[in-house]
Amino acid sequence: MRLLGNIVWFIFVGLLSSVVCLAVGVLLCCTVILIPFGLQCFKLARLVVTPFGKKVDSDFFSHPIANTLWLVFIGWEIAFFQLIVGLLFCLTIVGIPFGIQLFKIAKLTLVPFGAKIA
Repeated sequence: MRLLGNIVWFIFVGLLSSVVCLAVGVLLCCTVILIPFGLQCFKLARLVVTPFGKKVDSDFFSHPIANTLWLVFIGWEIAFFQLIVGLLFCLTIVGIPFGIQLFKIAKLTLVPFGAKIA
């Protein structure tokens, strides 16, 4: 199921989402101040490309200031969008696995600093 889910996800969602995350990460890394935020976009792109079979362990308190800044300026909008789309996917039986992956991605987009992807 993991391989099939990742293939379908990559074709319909993962490739485009990963390219967007990589582009935003590169733009953020063009400035010296926002390099840590750009690196978190790269972490998000790595999860978005193939999320099936991966686990996200978030730790807000390992970097509370950076996570708070991310949450206020970037994270809540992306996470809210991921939650809404995940709920829409969960309305159908076929979409439930994809909705669960979107919830996992929303967890990472909320507090990416200190989060581990296993």
